[in-house]
Amino acid sequence: MGKYFGTDGFRGEANIDLTVEHAYKVGRFLGWYFGKDHKAQIVIGKDTRRSSYMFEYSLVAGLTASGADAYLLHVTTTPSVSYVVRTENFDCGIMISASHNPFYDNGIKVINGLGQKLEADIEAQIEAYIDDGTPKIPFATREDIGRTVDFAAGRNRYIGHLISIPTKSFKNMRVGLDCSNGSASSVAKSVFDAIGAKTYVIHNEPDGTNINRGCGSTHIEELQKYVREKHLDVGFAYDGDADRCIAVDELGNVVDGDLIMYVCGKYLKEKGQLNGDTIVTTIMSNLGLYKACDRAGIRYEKTAVGDKYVCENMMANGYSLGGEQSGHIIFSKHATTGDGILTSLMVMEVLIDKKLPLSTLTAEVVIYPQLLKNVRVANKAAAKANPAVQKAVEDVAEALGDDGRILVRESGTEPVIRVMVEAPDDATCAKYVDQVVSVMHKEGLVTE
Repeated sequence: MGKYFGTDGFRGEANIDLTVEHAYKVGRFLGWYFGKDHKAQIVIGKDTRRSSYMFEYSLVAGLTASGADAYLLHVTTTPSVSYVVRTENFDCGIMISASHNPFYDNGIKVINGLGQKLEADIEAQIEAYIDDGTPKIPFATREDIGRTVDFAAGRNRYIGHLISIPTKSFKNMRVGLDCSNGSASSVAKSVFDAIGAKTYVIHNEPDGTNINRGCGSTHIEELQKYVREKHLDVGFAYDGDADRCIAVDELGNVVDGDLIMYVCGKYLKEKGQLNGDTIVTTIMSNLGLYKACDRAGIRYEKTAVGDKYVCENMMANGYSLGGEQSGHIIFSKHATTGDGILTSLMVMEVLIDKKLPLSTLTAEVVIYPQLLKNVRVANKAAAKANPAVQKAVEDVAEALGDDGRILVRESGTEPVIRVMVEAPDDATCAKYVDQVVSVMHKEGLVTE
């Protein structure tokens, strides 16, 4: 974790934490770094936030001033930038988005030539350039100055790629889409319409300030209500940049990333397409998923929180499916990053092939109640290593046995320790979370 770049890029409130000067310097560095022995070509996408245009222009100024050519996809999804980078041989890609955050936040995600998140060592070099101006980067002059190219065609090719993936028509399927007034607004409906679905769409009228506001994957209750009212077969909600997807079954029940991985993983295993009969999860996946996988003969690996780590594990081991409870799902046959719209297409494929409703396909997974409490501390490492805290965690783990689990971890972005317990009922979760937190208070570790 760097000073500016976290697990999901450089993110913060626009012109407070992330400023136009920051964006300009990121552009200056990337244009120079990738253009040392040729004229760099870098593709840029953005979501629908008001500040995205400001950051786009600032990045373009920095890139072209360093001699790079900037190709603009305009409003599009993060996975579309990843797709275009790796299939069109760009040096790197940039997505301007703060994902599920409110409209006043924004972010810069840099994607390498393989379509994956930029290497940490290059991010560290960008941070050094932002802070102290090293290395000294010359300005391009005369014919070496970069240019800007309208590249909406790249987004259209990505849409064509998505349409080509399903092997069956969606005809007669009534599908609800919540586009979160974000990037999916420019892509999702046209994809589902082209495959034959009867498509019902909400929150697809972005105005620059309504992205994620009471809608999308972080406010799934809107889609639940819509699916019930319209008597739809299934619904899918995306986040601001459409790299994650949460589904809703025909009864209006939430189907999160864990349930999606189970439904798709079991289907791929039956088809002989689940490499190693293994899915890749993070440590935050629900115990109910693992117990269901055990019954289905599906193995699983656990990584640190972040789709970046899921992707690294999948690529290193050749696995075909992985993801997070939050809805970042990676299908490595088709993508190198989480792709919300692709995920919804893969779920549709299972529904149509199995001729079963989503509620039936998820019924085999019994999700354990989960309680997460954030505890603000003066020193995260010291709090987690405290002997009394470690003893309390061990006692809870022993008491839960195979009927639950406890997870204590440091936040990557805040002075916070996260204490999470899964157990058969809510009361047990609360009891054991409070047991650990009370020890942290007694040890004088808590600041608020």
